[in-house]
Amino acid sequence: MSTSDHDRPVTVRTREEMDEHLRDGDRVLVMVRTEGCTICQSMEPVLDNVARATDATVLVFNPREDLDAVEAFAVRSVPTFLLFVDGELVDRRADGFVPTADLVAFVEAA
Repeated sequence: MSTSDHDRPVTVRTREEMDEHLRDGDRVLVMVRTEGCTICQSMEPVLDNVARATDATVLVFNPREDLDAVEAFAVRSVPTFLLFVDGELVDRRADGFVPTADLVAFVEAA
């Protein structure tokens, strides 16, 4: 599976599911979110745009379903964006709403 196979965000429920995508994808953007987070909800169309505009696989992950991942990635607020390249965490953002152009630049800069 190449990263171009995903032109829409993919929801993952566990760290194991996330790791499968990290192994398969060169560049993976993960949005860590929770239910009821209004900023997270407002990011959904932005994530659609990023998935279409980049070669990255875009994942959506709810940390309440796998609390070990919260600790592993030191998630302290949502949304948090984790950028992986070749399976390694290379950058993160946790600054609320991010416009499409800024998130595309974040993904492509790594």
